[in-house]
Amino acid sequence: QVQLVESGGGSVQSGGSLRLSCAASGYTYSRYCMGWFRQAPGKKREGVATIDSDGSTSYADSVKGRFTISQDNAKNTLYLQMNSLKPEDTAMYYCAARGCGVASYNYRGQGTQVTVSS
Repeated sequence: QVQLVESGGGSVQSGGSLRLSCAASGYTYSRYCMGWFRQAPGKKREGVATIDSDGSTSYADSVKGRFTISQDNAKNTLYLQMNSLKPEDTAMYYCAARGCGVASYNYRGQGTQVTVSS
């Protein structure tokens, strides 16, 4: 059974940093492509960053230069380092997994809340 568990969220002031973690289990982690998504109240869910099995990454324009996605295959863990946080980064953050040959993310965690105050 695939399980994704996020942690590391919290409340910070504008300009602060947080590192989110996503512990994966129940599948061969290295064969999946991973991503971070977020959803703020009243807004659509948006992709934040993705990382493929070969380590290639992509970012939403709104977080480029501030957020870094990474993974530790030995620990089956995905990370999102978030620096220079802004109030508009406030959202529930989710990690998700998909087979790398599949377009849609099949699995998603429960999320971790990030709140940035000005």
